[in-house]
Amino acid sequence: MEIDLDRFKEVSKNKLKENKKFLQRLEKQDSRKVDDAFHQVHEDVFAETDCLTCANCCKTTSPIFYQTDIDRASRFMRMKPGDFVEKYLRVDEDNDYVLKSSPCAFLGADNYCSIYEARPKACREYPHTDRKKMVQIMDLTARNTLVCPAVLEMVERLQKIK
Repeated sequence: MEIDLDRFKEVSKNKLKENKKFLQRLEKQDSRKVDDAFHQVHEDVFAETDCLTCANCCKTTSPIFYQTDIDRASRFMRMKPGDFVEKYLRVDEDNDYVLKSSPCAFLGADNYCSIYEARPKACREYPHTDRKKMVQIMDLTARNTLVCPAVLEMVERLQKIK
């Protein structure tokens, strides 16, 4: 089932203030308990979620490309790293390599990634809701509720149990 991204955008924006407050409260709790809760809800939500019906992360945001990511992706595409950078990346205000444009140049019309096997670490780990020390990335998690319907769902489920 296709996700209505316009509706999602509206709903997530309306809930942002409430979600930020909730996540700020979680920052002050036992990090292991927060990790356990997040990891469980992450498993549950992604058991029900098909990212290929959405791909909003690929349509709206850019991962950071570290040198290892550039090397891996350029090798996969049989390009020189410098040519890869020149064609696809730019340096942002934080001096990081990011995509020149969105949606991602590697995203197909079917929401599949043409460099999936060689995608950047940031893409591999997105939406970062199954990592350790979640309390350290609550601001990022709040921002990701605006990008990823699964993250919004996780935060809503956590609010019901916390």
